[in-house]
Parts: sequence; structure tokens; C-alpha cells
Amino acid sequence: MAKYENLVPRFLKYVRKETRSDEESTTVPSTQNQVEFANELVLELNEIGLSNVRIAPKSSYVFATLPSNLQNDENVKKVGFISHIDTADFNAKNISPQVIKNYDGQSEIKLGNSGYSLTIDEFPNLKNYKGDNLITTDGNTLLGADDKAGVTEIMTAVEYLVAHPEIKHGEIEVAFGPDEEIGTGADRFEVDEFGADVAYTIDGGPLGQLEYETFNAAQATIHFIGKDVHPSEAKGIMINALKLAVEFENHLPSAEVPEKTEGRQGFFHLLSINGTVDEAKMTYIIRDHDRNKFEERKQLVRNIVAKMNEQFDEDRVILDMKDQYYNMREVIEKDMTVVELAKKAMEDLDIKPLIAPVRGGTDGSKISFMGLPTPNLFAGPENMHARFEYVSEQTMEQATDVVLQIIKLVSEG
Repeated sequence: MAKYENLVPRFLKYVRKETRSDEESTTVPSTQNQVEFANELVLELNEIGLSNVRIAPKSSYVFATLPSNLQNDENVKKVGFISHIDTADFNAKNISPQVIKNYDGQSEIKLGNSGYSLTIDEFPNLKNYKGDNLITTDGNTLLGADDKAGVTEIMTAVEYLVAHPEIKHGEIEVAFGPDEEIGTGADRFEVDEFGADVAYTIDGGPLGQLEYETFNAAQATIHFIGKDVHPSEAKGIMINALKLAVEFENHLPSAEVPEKTEGRQGFFHLLSINGTVDEAKMTYIIRDHDRNKFEERKQLVRNIVAKMNEQFDEDRVILDMKDQYYNMREVIEKDMTVVELAKKAMEDLDIKPLIAPVRGGTDGSKISFMGLPTPNLFAGPENMHARFEYVSEQTMEQATDVVLQIIKLVSEG
């Protein structure tokens, strides 16, 4: 019998629940499906036997506590684990996962009858999973292992501790939050309500990932106001909003885009463009690990807007730009204890820590700046956010092992 017999059934149950977030929504959480899933998690946490299970009214996070079973825990830190329940902006309806037992590390994996496949040529990381049981999509949806894998691993870890009271531990805090994928989930996170002294998000990728450096992030929406008249009478009158949008894009450095950058190289990423001659809109995300370079990127956008508006007797290029999150390294590097703790936990389990900057962000990016340094640990998924997403059962088990080992190390002081 597997050490964590409920891990895979729990994960398969979770991913079949549609919890896609919605950037256009004004509610918290942004979708009703997340509300329903959160309520189900509350019931499950109560059934497992955790205490003080509740949904925080301000943030809509599910919070719960596993009380200490130490005789004297006065000097033992409270450790917290956080994952998000929403999935990314890709089809998440009718998710139908498939399980590939004992993958041979080289064969093509057909994704249902969709016509799509996972192949070694396109996805060489598949070689790392020889002998593993892989859970994939059927090619029509994402899988949702980002971050249902993390939710599963935290839930499985606390269930294991409840079932094994002989394992001594201090107080453990659990949090499952909404809307991480649209960048707003942690905006209202209640650090004091959560109550942890040290914390981790379980929201990373492959085995061994240990991340404490993220992008600085902003989003820029640019509205272009045109003037539409009949083409036959357009000379000297028409202002084509779509051509203004093209002009704006052409002012940005063409090599500083996601598909041409890596490592700590920042970028401008055009997310969407739509409109007509009369009016158009473009949305970008702006990313850089270096705070000064990040500010320079934002200033370049402002300068382009100002320069374009000089052509007209009124502003026709309107910028709405807002910061989303910052590089949590600024906070965590002041005291690396929380990183060293996770590193030791992995090494104790013969897992090689893979420490590299995240080309993205986590809820920990915001929570760290709220006063609770929160690095990110691997949860297992590969190829997140699309139809080629998959996760290894064995890697999920190892992620659960790491959670338990961190708890053990904290309890030992």
C-alpha cells in the first residue's frame, strides 16, 4: 500500500473541479466555482480533524490549524503552507485526466483522442520520469496541477500527521487561496490571521525547485482613441487607432519579449490587442528581476505614450499602468533561515535543491512584503497552464515528504 494512499484519488478529484479565475470579475474570489471548491476544502479539513477551519472574510482564503502535539512548544515556530485553488486562463471545463503507469521515459504519450501528444523531442523533461506514474490531460484542457498539486500535497501531509500522532510537531497553519493566476489573490492576505512564523507556498514546478527570487511585475493597458471617417474622405481627418497600436508596439525593443529572453532577462509581453479604426486597446505585462531595470521599463512605456501624444492636439494614447508584485528576494535575503530550512529538508531526503530565479511570481511575492517571508517549493507540474501539462505521482509524494520534513526540522528547533 502506498504511503499516501489518498494522494492520487484526492488530486484527481480536485482537478476535475473547474476553478478557473476571471480577470474581468470584480468579486473576491473572482468566480463562483472557487467559492464552491473552497467550501468543499473546509468540509474536508474538518473531516480530517484540523481546528479553527474557516474562510477569512477579507481575503476568502481557507485557513486551518493543526495544533501542536508537543508537551512544550513554547520555543517552536509555527510553520505555514500555502497553495492556490484557481487555475489559469485556458480551458478548464470537463477536465478528464489520464494516468500513465510506469512511463518508460521515451514513448509518445497520446493525449486522449485530441490529436495532441507529449513527445520527448518537444518535451525532453519527460526523460526524467522513467518508471513514474504520470498524470496528463486528455488534450482538450489544462490539468490544473498548478496548483491543485500543491493543495493535494498540503492536505495529504496534514492528514498523514493526524493519522500518525506519534510524529511530534509544533502548530501548523494551512492556507488555500483564490485568484493567484490573475495576480490578485494575495492582495488581502491576512498575515496575522494566518498566524505562521515561517511559511512556504507549494506552487513550484519540477522536483527540487526552491525559489526565493521572483520578477518585479506590472501591467500596462493602453487605450488608443482614433477618429473614424469614410475612407473616401479620410485625408487629413482619419486617425486609425489600430495603426497607433502598431506604432506603439514598434517603439518597444523587439528582442525583449518572453520568446527571446531567459534567466534574469526581463521583457515586455503583449497579452492582447483588439479594436477598430475608432478605438483600440493593448494589454502588456512588464517583468524584470532587477528593481531599477523594472522602473526603467515602466518609464520607457510612459515616454512612448508621451511622445506619441505630441502628434495630436489632445491625448489619444491613454495609459493605465499598475504594479502587481515585487521580487521577494528583497525581503528574504535579509534572513535566509527560511530558505536554508527548506534546503536542508530536501537534502535530508536526497533531493537536490534547484535554486534559480522564478520567471514569474507566486503569492509569496506579495506575502513576503507583508512581513512573512515566503519562499516557493516544488509541487511537481510541468508545462503548466495548457493542454500539455502533466505531473508525476512520485514527485507529488516527494513534495509531501518535504512538507513533513520541514515540519520535523521546525519541531526539533
